[in-house]
Amino acid sequence: MLRVAVLGAGRIGKIHAANAAASPRARLVAVADPFGSAAADLAGRLGCEAMLDPVAAIGRDDVDAVVIGTPTDTHVPLMLEAAGRGKAVLCEKPIDLDIARADAAVAEVERLKGRVMLAFNRRFDPSTRAMRRAIDAGEIGEIRQVVITSRDPGPPPRGYLEHSGGIFRDMTIHDFDMARWLLGEEPVEVMATGSRLVDEPLMRAVDDFDTVMVQMRTASGRQCHINCCRAAVYGYDQRFEVFGSAGMLLNDNLRPTTIRRWRQDATDMREPLLDFFLERYAEAYRDEFEAFAEAVEAGAPMPVTPQDGRQALRLADCALDSALTGRAVAV
Repeated sequence: MLRVAVLGAGRIGKIHAANAAASPRARLVAVADPFGSAAADLAGRLGCEAMLDPVAAIGRDDVDAVVIGTPTDTHVPLMLEAAGRGKAVLCEKPIDLDIARADAAVAEVERLKGRVMLAFNRRFDPSTRAMRRAIDAGEIGEIRQVVITSRDPGPPPRGYLEHSGGIFRDMTIHDFDMARWLLGEEPVEVMATGSRLVDEPLMRAVDDFDTVMVQMRTASGRQCHINCCRAAVYGYDQRFEVFGSAGMLLNDNLRPTTIRRWRQDATDMREPLLDFFLERYAEAYRDEFEAFAEAVEAGAPMPVTPQDGRQALRLADCALDSALTGRAVAV
């Protein structure tokens, strides 16, 4: 049994802690968070120990692996502390908001031969994995275009936005990782535009955009289009389209049920989309943890590496540069 400590008892920490506690491969030993009440409440529900100090949790002899769900500016020190102690790590994205610090961290993890996995959970969504298998099986021939739609039901609070690193590094970074994974090639050029259409005063105050579009090209000419918005009145909109020489694959939105209704006053009514990422990707988060635990147990390569995290961050930086300058940016 993999003995796990979860660092962070906030929204994402709760997801990881519950999945670790429910996993047949793991035993949740501790939850650590400087906000003691949050750690105590979560630990009490899951039957593990509550701690205040994440570094102390890493150092425990009865902990084999840690899951880092703390604020972004703590990711690098906690990741390197754990890797230096020989502990396996599942770390939330991004590695850091600064590419130089991310590069230094990746190099240090490699020097330590650390067992670190980046938490890009969308790769583990059952429908997305089926899409990747279909691509690998040649069902749609040679990939020509990838189209990703990613829209949140509403913007996060100002306090979150002020520390998020901006929409490209915070929200669209998931889509950059999906683009790399689905294209099967690294983008070499990025062109992006950004607008303030949802809440112009707030976005101006935090120096960010709330509505963006990105176009990317690989060396062979494969194309990717990403469109993101912080607010969609109809729910959490997540769609992926891969177009190839022999056909197309579409991963559509999920709803609570597949029931459709026809009435005198309406045609083809369906239930609203799932509320947000916690509901849409619940199974993906579970499968992500299982993939991590399985890789640690088997001594196998991590399914998502720190280098993957670095590449997604680099694309985010290029997109921001392009949006600010109006020019295409070489990766």
